[in-house]
Amino acid sequence: MSVATTDHNGPWTVADVLALPEDRRYRYELLGESLLVSPAPGVRHQRASYRLHVAIDAAARAAGAPVEVLDAINVQTPGGLFVPDLAIVDQAAADEDPVAIDSEAVQLIVEIVSPGNSDMDRTVKPLRYAEAGIPHYWRVEMLPTPRIIMGTLHRGRYIEQATAIAGTITAVKTPFPFEIDPAGITTR
Repeated sequence: MSVATTDHNGPWTVADVLALPEDRRYRYELLGESLLVSPAPGVRHQRASYRLHVAIDAAARAAGAPVEVLDAINVQTPGGLFVPDLAIVDQAAADEDPVAIDSEAVQLIVEIVSPGNSDMDRTVKPLRYAEAGIPHYWRVEMLPTPRIIMGTLHRGRYIEQATAIAGTITAVKTPFPFEIDPAGITTR
């Protein structure tokens, strides 16, 4: 961990977190005024993230959706600053090249659950993303086999739109038409 995190006194702000030196070994997030530090994800996680990025980007392009798929970008919400595995954001917001994307410009968040972050990805982050009004939240569960729980915001919470299970092609229509069999996201 860097010296900047150990020398900080008092509550954290978004500006404090964004001022930390870039360190690819860690992800820094802000929940309220508390700094959350997690290690960079492992190979299986990164493989799934990359493959999902490619598949989502291809579907968005085929649909002509004016979005960009970004990996591990800072997303600023009213409840903090988070670094989702993937964020599908409005192209205009991405073109501004900010250090953090405002949640209003985010159409879809994808979080890949790892053993060390399961509570955050299953409970805390969906709540915060819903409070921020992000229309879609997809959670990738890796064990026992890959599956993707695809949620759509409805009355302040995510309602399951579909669950993509390994070995089956699942299709959704929003935020743009997309089909996937999660079996291919972790294999070499």
